[in-house]
Amino acid sequence: MPPIPGSGLAKGLAVTLRTMTRKTVTAQYPDVQPELPPRSRGVIALFEENCTVCMLCARECPDWCIYIDSHKETVPAAIPGGRERSRNVLDRFAIDFSLCMYCGICIEVCPFDALFWSPEFEYAETDILELTHERDKLREWMWTVPEPPALDPGAEEPKEIAAARKTAEKLEAQRAQEAQQAQQAQQNQREAEGEE
Repeated sequence: MPPIPGSGLAKGLAVTLRTMTRKTVTAQYPDVQPELPPRSRGVIALFEENCTVCMLCARECPDWCIYIDSHKETVPAAIPGGRERSRNVLDRFAIDFSLCMYCGICIEVCPFDALFWSPEFEYAETDILELTHERDKLREWMWTVPEPPALDPGAEEPKEIAAARKTAEKLEAQRAQEAQQAQQAQQNQREAEGEE
């Protein structure tokens, strides 16, 4: 049986009428900002104070899109007679986001927590050469990094915090014992003076 002429047009109009009465799902992006999922990956932010110029992030980057320049400075001795030390000072830290594939390896391998994911995603440029963002821009994005999620109440306490708490409790007990011994010594001294 051949199809009725115009049935395809009727089906198409029926779909159009059905969708015209529904609420639109189009996000008016520039006017309405999207709600991003927590801890979403936008760009990489730099916490410059933690960077020791170890170059680990640049070496591990599969795209070689991290550029780091530094120089050595001599730090005077902390105590008289001590020796001078040298330390690396960061001159340039740049990431070429036209090459970056957002794998996050640089963030994972950083031993000093100097790199973080920022949910910032509006950094488009008209020229591809301007997608290489220097440390000033990376530092600005640090303010958009969300707080880490709270620990699960049923989770075990991190080993570092447990060790620090145990050490603090030992020090507190030691101080209390020393204070008690000092108080006992003062009391013994008063008793000895009273007997004379």
